[in-house]
Amino acid sequence: MIAELLAKSIRLFSGAQARWIGCKPDTQQRIYFANHTSNLDFLVLWSILPREARRTVRPVAASDYWQKGRIRFFLANSVFRGVLIERQKVTRSNNPLTPLVAVLKAGESLIIFPEGGRTTDPHMRPFKSGLYYLGRAMPTVDLVPVYIDNANRVLPKGEFLPIPLLCSVIVGTPIRVQPAESKDAFLTRARTAVENCSLT
Repeated sequence: MIAELLAKSIRLFSGAQARWIGCKPDTQQRIYFANHTSNLDFLVLWSILPREARRTVRPVAASDYWQKGRIRFFLANSVFRGVLIERQKVTRSNNPLTPLVAVLKAGESLIIFPEGGRTTDPHMRPFKSGLYYLGRAMPTVDLVPVYIDNANRVLPKGEFLPIPLLCSVIVGTPIRVQPAESKDAFLTRARTAVENCSLT
């Protein structure tokens, strides 16, 4: 109930409008990957998914941010069921890919931001390798590019309270890692897929 109320509130306040140009809203297992300019990004993307899909779609989030404060941790852990990963001191024992692959093998979906941290630059940064390795580990799961526009103005970096503005979420055509495709070639193709969403 809390999740449904939050989803409606997020859509209402942000004015989030979804455009499914390359696939349809569905409950099938997917990895949604998007550009990242605001802490509101995963909330907006999560909120435009069908209610049935939200029950199995888990956002990937930085543990150092979402574990600060009881309310923030409660939302990330209990409401959004986020997969909190280490991004500061990554070691072999806390490899962030391990829990993500486990979630996918359990049949659930992910929301991931391959740039890593947020950026205020109008151009996306190069994608980190995690998306490639997830695609290799789960070759039959669709990787769905998403472009989120204007969320950084709804909740600018460093701000706590959002500003009511319209933002849009454009969902593109799913891709997969090709058997002989190199990491660099795939990451370039994935980044281009998100950019292409922004041009439609």
